[in-house]
Amino acid sequence: MQGGVEPSERRRAALRTALGCARMSPHRVELVALSDAAALADRARDEVLRCATQAIVERGAFRIALSGGSTPKSLYERLAKCSERANFAQWRVFFGDERCVPPEHADSNFGMARNAWLSKTPVGAVYRVRGELRDTNEAAREYEKDLEREFAPHAPRFDVVLLGMGADGHTASLFSGTSAVREGQKMVVSTHVPKLNAHRITFTAPLINAARCVMFLIAGGDKAPALRAVMQGQGDLPSGKIRPLDGKLLWLVDRAAAAGLVDDE
Repeated sequence: MQGGVEPSERRRAALRTALGCARMSPHRVELVALSDAAALADRARDEVLRCATQAIVERGAFRIALSGGSTPKSLYERLAKCSERANFAQWRVFFGDERCVPPEHADSNFGMARNAWLSKTPVGAVYRVRGELRDTNEAAREYEKDLEREFAPHAPRFDVVLLGMGADGHTASLFSGTSAVREGQKMVVSTHVPKLNAHRITFTAPLINAARCVMFLIAGGDKAPALRAVMQGQGDLPSGKIRPLDGKLLWLVDRAAAAGLVDDE
């Protein structure tokens, strides 16, 4: 493992076995287990900056979709200190999902990212979901139009999509049992989440799976059972539906989240 924890060959073999069950080609999926959440955020920063440099050289811009949550927040705080390392003027920032609240609300993913990073560096363009609209379907349609304008004349394909995962296996705002998980045509949808009694706006799996790199950031022992289920192809969890068609799937996890993947010696 990374972060100062050297895995034994037995642990390496166990991780390879877990990855082999992930229903993707082994060369397109990578799992990196780090010592703690801080090491995870450091590695995520380095991976994002590497992808950004490559995208700007090859395509002139770096397009990334952000996630909400405490682990991504730590990443954003680190990016706020990287103005000398990153050409932020060429970054195009979107959000993979959003709560249906105004941008200044404490639950807003955009508001969190703005406070942690976006207000502190000169990012080229930031596209937020208008979560404050009463018509959540209209908010989703507007965001699809933003995507189409940014990526025209090509179909939207992000360089990086950042994702988290809940203890129930949801990712973005794709929750088990909701129509958003089954959506196969639209890129962005409004979804009602009964367990939260709330509406969300979310990217759909087809849009996420079109990315060049999908990066999961997973921290905490409460995620261990869901992570194990996804990696072993068990059940029908939304996170298990994220399998890039022609890109890389990178799992950055801390030691606690990875605990269910390998046996202790």
